[in-house]
Amino acid sequence: MKYLIYFLVSMTLVLNLSGCGYNQIQKNEEAVIAAWADVEATYQRRADLIPNLVATVKAYAAHERETLQAVTDARARVGQVKLGAAQLNDPQALAGFQQAQARMSGALSRLLVVAERYPDLKANQNFMDLQHQLEGTENRINVARQRYNRAVQVFNSSIRTFPNNLTNKYLLQLERKTPFQADAGAAQAPEVSF
Repeated sequence: MKYLIYFLVSMTLVLNLSGCGYNQIQKNEEAVIAAWADVEATYQRRADLIPNLVATVKAYAAHERETLQAVTDARARVGQVKLGAAQLNDPQALAGFQQAQARMSGALSRLLVVAERYPDLKANQNFMDLQHQLEGTENRINVARQRYNRAVQVFNSSIRTFPNNLTNKYLLQLERKTPFQADAGAAQAPEVSF
């Protein structure tokens, strides 16, 4: 009889734990980590395309070394700033990663302005293909950021709502994840001058 009571109490606990959100919280955290990996993969794709773009532009605009050097330096800095899944809770680490990516975006913008100055370069098929690849990559980066932010929102909601908040508080003790933020001044439209 004593063992039957232990068995019933154990089964009751197991059934109650299945509704506590433990597994769902774990799945949501894994979704955040996977979404961040997608963000990193799209940034890596951009970094991999840049040497080809720079080489193509160098062939046509050898005297624009300052801009080309800025792109090369920005790419090197981006390669040095790594943000792993373990650092997603650190707003300062995420801000540093975003700053490095913003410098890269600025350098690429200046490079594309240089390309506008050289009609032969704009007509070069290799350059046009690379420019389209970069444009597509920038769109992929934006989509990956949005998916990451959605995954962060789902995760953060799952650890803050009842009864999952109790599971998190007493069993998992996971912290909220930091969503990807817009760069400072991003709300203002960039100035274009010819």
